Amino acid sequence: MRRIMTGLLVTALIVTCLAGCSAKTESPVEGKKVAYIMFMSSSGIFEMWSESFKETAEALGMEADTFFCEDSDEEWRNRILQCAEEGYDGLLVSHGGVDYAWEFLTEVLTEYPNLKIATFDTSFRDENGDAQTIDGVVQLFQQDSGLAAVLVEEILAMYPDKVEKGEPINILQVQQEDYIIAFDRRQVGYELYETVGSIRTLEQIAPEDHLNPVSSMQKVAEQTIDQYAAGEIDAIWCCYDAYAQGVYQALQALGSEIPMVSVDICDEDIRLMAEGKNWKACATTNWTLNGEFACRVLALEMAEQYEDIQAASSYYENLGMWMEIPSVVITQEQVMSQENITVKNLAEVAEDAYTDKSWMPSCDWMAAALGD
Repeated sequence: MRRIMTGLLVTALIVTCLAGCSAKTESPVEGKKVAYIMFMSSSGIFEMWSESFKETAEALGMEADTFFCEDSDEEWRNRILQCAEEGYDGLLVSHGGVDYAWEFLTEVLTEYPNLKIATFDTSFRDENGDAQTIDGVVQLFQQDSGLAAVLVEEILAMYPDKVEKGEPINILQVQQEDYIIAFDRRQVGYELYETVGSIRTLEQIAPEDHLNPVSSMQKVAEQTIDQYAAGEIDAIWCCYDAYAQGVYQALQALGSEIPMVSVDICDEDIRLMAEGKNWKACATTNWTLNGEFACRVLALEMAEQYEDIQAASSYYENLGMWMEIPSVVITQEQVMSQENITVKNLAEVAEDAYTDKSWMPSCDWMAAALGD
């Protein structure tokens, strides 16, 4: 009889424990509806983001949609309003305009106080241009200054003799300040090297036609590079890979061997790097991880677990500021080391940092759902 009672007690304890563990790890966002709303048109990296965002949301028990707004401010705002009116619980909104995003999203959240929003590459500024925050809205960015810095480091490594002598590396910079917030943030990382005299910017150039950035950049780059004597330009630093594609075509047309590096990456960039010529490196983030990261942050906002977001970003002063996605560099040697490398299988040749997820926020129920 004692053995039977002991067995029943153990069974009861196991059932209680399992019930408790289940309650502990049950997703509080189960059944919620979220959306990824992207200002720009669809592209390879943004499709990777969308797919990962959706997969993560579904793993957490949510329903997820994606909307691309074809570079239309009006469509971006209308889509956000439409989703809010239709009862979406959370929105990840990307690339909103600096001149209206803060005021617009503040109004949306005032009208729909139960809605949760996280943003990507969206800076909050008031009418005076001063930085602002929105309570409860976490702003996500790539580590843009880091993207810029690792590329400068790649250039410095090309000229060890000049570096040892303390001579600055002469760079033609492809950059357009006061155009989008990401470019301005990248400029911060670049300028650090100018300040200490490691590099000298010969001049700053950008495309004249933004509707045709590759062909326009090729034309501008050809005209500019042709004005310099051989050896005057040590390297070309590009703030954006679409511009870099035009620069690369210009270098091929001119028969130049000037090395170049760029921020961001796509399959076309990889194909051109693999030709083994001028394009030496791209700085990027893992766009599959980016989508998961954004969904994690949004889900934790929806669960009101801001402390878990904060735990993953302890160096930020408050949650109304921003979180940054770590940057990595992809080299020409890496993409040439194996055939058929694309953005989707970059992990096969990239360093371990490319697939590291230790910086992402989590908690018990999220870890259980995502297998952390």
